Amino acid sequence: MEFIKNLIEGFNFYFVPAALICVPVHEYAHGYVAWKLGDPTAKQSGRLTLNPLRHFDPVGVVLLILFGFGWARPVPVDTRYFKNPKRDMAITSLAGPLSNFVLAFLMLVLLSASIRIFSYSAFVQFLINLMLNIALLSIGLGVFNLLPIPPLDGSKILFSFLPERIYYTILRYERYGMIIMIAIIYLGLVTGPLNTVRIWTFNKLLYLADLPFRLIEGLF
Repeated sequence: MEFIKNLIEGFNFYFVPAALICVPVHEYAHGYVAWKLGDPTAKQSGRLTLNPLRHFDPVGVVLLILFGFGWARPVPVDTRYFKNPKRDMAITSLAGPLSNFVLAFLMLVLLSASIRIFSYSAFVQFLINLMLNIALLSIGLGVFNLLPIPPLDGSKILFSFLPERIYYTILRYERYGMIIMIAIIYLGLVTGPLNTVRIWTFNKLLYLADLPFRLIEGLF
């Protein structure tokens, strides 16, 4: 799998098609889990779909393509439908990043299988590059959204442990968090640590995805 490390340097070309897959999966997961927990808002507003045009936030997607970290247009959630608003909001928020890690893992499984099954060709190389970059971008989307900065998912997960009065006060001011997010990306304050976490996560998922194939090969 050594050549995969060399491919990482050239993955920018594939960021747009990768974003068309990663972003809808992230937002669909939010809407689907919220719907299952009793909130029909996302479904009623047409956001329970994998159509990327329904989920793209122009600024967030541009940053995602340029830097590998960004966000989508948040799926509307009405906590009044939840039986336990704080808990269910945390679960709904966690669903987005978790779906990205699952997507990345599946891409790496397919990548490992493709390397072993198919002979080299330009088309196979294209598929390998695409799957690699979907995995990288999906991990980047998941990792970034776990930052505890409103309105990112990490803030809703972390803040769910706060007393209700403080929790709802913070939520009222979460729109200002967008300014903070753009600033920290522009200034590069978290780019290094996020890249470290992204590559670490990538390596761990790649190891797990490739493990069954190596075990099978060891039997023969």
